[in-house]
Amino acid sequence: MSEDLFLDLLSGNLVLILGAVFLILIVLKGVKIVPQSEKFVIERFGRLHAVLGPGINFIVPFLDVARHKISILERQLPTMSQDAITSDNVLLQVDTSVFYRIIQPEKTVYRIRDVDAAIATTVAGIVRAEIGKMELDEVQSNRAQLTSAIKASVEDAVDDWGIEVTRSEILDVNLDAATREAMLQQLNAERARRAQVTEAEGSKRAVELNADAQLYAAEQIAKARRIQADAEAYATEVVAKAIRENGIEAAQYQVALKQVEALNSLGAGQGQQTIIVPAQALEAFGDAFKMLKGTGK
Repeated sequence: MSEDLFLDLLSGNLVLILGAVFLILIVLKGVKIVPQSEKFVIERFGRLHAVLGPGINFIVPFLDVARHKISILERQLPTMSQDAITSDNVLLQVDTSVFYRIIQPEKTVYRIRDVDAAIATTVAGIVRAEIGKMELDEVQSNRAQLTSAIKASVEDAVDDWGIEVTRSEILDVNLDAATREAMLQQLNAERARRAQVTEAEGSKRAVELNADAQLYAAEQIAKARRIQADAEAYATEVVAKAIRENGIEAAQYQVALKQVEALNSLGAGQGQQTIIVPAQALEAFGDAFKMLKGTGK
């Protein structure tokens, strides 16, 4: 084999090899495989051309360049602490945390340089503004409402950056030592006031119950007297009826009965007693016993 033929074969193989390498390079440059958690920002001649989503994508080799590879995973900013003053002039230190994700990489890349710093500055200003509208008691009791207001304000502020704020949390609200001491004294005073109110209400209730008990006792006594009076009236009515129906004999019978009961009461006394009874009384008792015997008593 002559030297010229060898050079011709070598040059022909080199051309094929270079062609194969060039073809492979074109394929590598023209095919972009984007991971699920990312998006690629494609530039052509230094200008935005397209945004590639997850999967296999084709671009024009050497003209299109994947200039920015942006993660679309949710991100958390480091915990931020900033001072804020309430509407009643109480100084607070507020710890906040923000979660966000990039949904439009082309806006994030070309409109803002440092996303985290920009969001942190925006959140700090919004927190101060929102807390400045509220008193200390409202900040403590309406933390959920405050968190929602901060989230809505941050979303409006970062909308032009292609960012979605997924969560914003107020982690802690700290007071200075003097304010904490004043609040503790106020809390103790409120507890003492509630204890006094409870004791007063208990005393009032006891007086009411005692009055109710006395009223109930008076009503029962009156009821008993009324029943007794009704019974006596009924007995009188019975006697009067008997007198009307039986005449003088019924009256004599009642008198004789009372006389016998009186004699029994005298005899039932304790100790030794001597009873002197006039003769007329003996005759009356005798008549009474005869009448009672005659009635079967």
